[in-house]
Amino acid sequence: MTDIEIARGCKMLKIEDISSKLNIDKDYLECYGKYKAKINLDILNNLNNKNGKLILVTSINPTPFGEGKTTMSIGIHDGMRRLGFNSLAVLREPSLGPVFGIKGGAAGGGYSQVVPMDDINLHFTGDMHAIGAANNLLCAAIDNHLFQGNSLNIDKNKILFDRCVDMNDRALRSVTVGLDLGMDVAHENHYSITVATEVMAILCLAKDLMDLKEKISNILFAYDITGKPLFVKDLHVEDAMTILLKDAIKPNLVQTLENNPVIIHGGPFANIAHGCNSLIATKLGLKLADYVITEAGFGADLGAEKFLDIKCRKGNLKPSVIVINATIRSLKYNGGMSKSELNTKNMDYLEKGICNLKVHIENMKKYLDNIIVCLNKFSFDDEEEIRYVKKYCEDLECEFAISSSYENGGEGALDLAKKIALLCTKEKDFYLLYDENDSIKNKIEKISKEIYHARKVNYLKDALENIKEIEKLKLDKLPICVAKTQYSISDDPKKLGYPNNYEITVRNLKVNSGAGFIVVYMGKIMTMPGLSKNPAYENMKIDADGTIYGLF
Repeated sequence: MTDIEIARGCKMLKIEDISSKLNIDKDYLECYGKYKAKINLDILNNLNNKNGKLILVTSINPTPFGEGKTTMSIGIHDGMRRLGFNSLAVLREPSLGPVFGIKGGAAGGGYSQVVPMDDINLHFTGDMHAIGAANNLLCAAIDNHLFQGNSLNIDKNKILFDRCVDMNDRALRSVTVGLDLGMDVAHENHYSITVATEVMAILCLAKDLMDLKEKISNILFAYDITGKPLFVKDLHVEDAMTILLKDAIKPNLVQTLENNPVIIHGGPFANIAHGCNSLIATKLGLKLADYVITEAGFGADLGAEKFLDIKCRKGNLKPSVIVINATIRSLKYNGGMSKSELNTKNMDYLEKGICNLKVHIENMKKYLDNIIVCLNKFSFDDEEEIRYVKKYCEDLECEFAISSSYENGGEGALDLAKKIALLCTKEKDFYLLYDENDSIKNKIEKISKEIYHARKVNYLKDALENIKEIEKLKLDKLPICVAKTQYSISDDPKKLGYPNNYEITVRNLKVNSGAGFIVVYMGKIMTMPGLSKNPAYENMKIDADGTIYGLF
């Protein structure tokens, strides 16, 4: 059966019945049909219970197909619910870019899915569109200001804010806008994918609606002709942008195939943004449940590092357990095996690539000693390969479990769920990697050497100039958000496994003064992905009754 067929065979409960499992009064629900709802933020004023345990699911470096972190997170949640624990999964929203690209949707897979899957992977409750509209309103306001006389003396060649669209479209990476409005307005601009924007990051780090407005007002969008920085509050557009986001800031409630509650909210990419669901959703989850399972995008070198050093720092959060999701196919991929052969047994490639698991275990133990590796089991995995990975973890004195939740739902993750619950009883100290008051270079060097295992950090001329400008603005005491490839711990997607003793290059930097972090661009990472030669949309079909096929 396909993921779609499995999802359609699920008997969904009405969203009011799902909310009752978390003791959410229906008065706090804003329903979008029968099976999805937003949760009104007024609920936060009436929750005084103790916070639950926070469980972070991360991963080794993935193949281009993804390694199933969301599937794993849902499996853990369903498994814990089967064991009688009051758990809750708090996840990211999918982006239309990957849905129509190569990875497909992000609602889990097999028997570990959130539903209604079609809705979640497409327009859902409109959050992505609202974020895009707010982002592009600012761009329209900037260009309108240029057209209407430019009283702020905006230097059109130093506009720092890009347009966006929630679709992979490489043709929009560089565009010229305002050509028919005269030379005083026309300028080069760029498009980012919506999930890479500062507006998305702000939504995911805001504490409430007024904090959202404050963060938006502090976005640095350009410099004037004298070099003076200009912020959104100078354009007086922060209220209008916040109005567009007044509903998007509310978390979304849905359910798993096993009718367990799931909150999905916010969805920044981890290779070009900070990779975590919203702080509001996570904090709400911790008040509603005893165990909150959440994920961070791509490998632990990206998503987990940013979750721990940005989100936990800003939200005063502390994870109790870190789960490192691993697949045998990804380990073989890290050993140099071709994508077309990953489903076949090969101990040589597995032995060459398992060092990638080691580097992520070592890295995560710099933050927390409560680590468990979970092998996301595929039907084509060989028993000898599985035994090898198990023994490798045991030799490293790292907890290990196998999950078959894709094929068996929560039942396939019972052993993993039990071990996580046990680890939660053994509280360990949590450490951040760096002091945000360190210099920008020191923070970059700390991440590059401790997490990416580089020997040396090189800075291009643009990067050095960016650092000086950020220091001049006195915005250098912010955490770092690295944008780089997801396929390697380095800045080179071809350096697989456990590269070390190499040099890493910082291309440029951008301060996200509203979100409150500094983006550091390494390698050839793009903020607007492109579509593959054979994108997923080619296999999608829709019937006259609206039934969709090929969306997974």
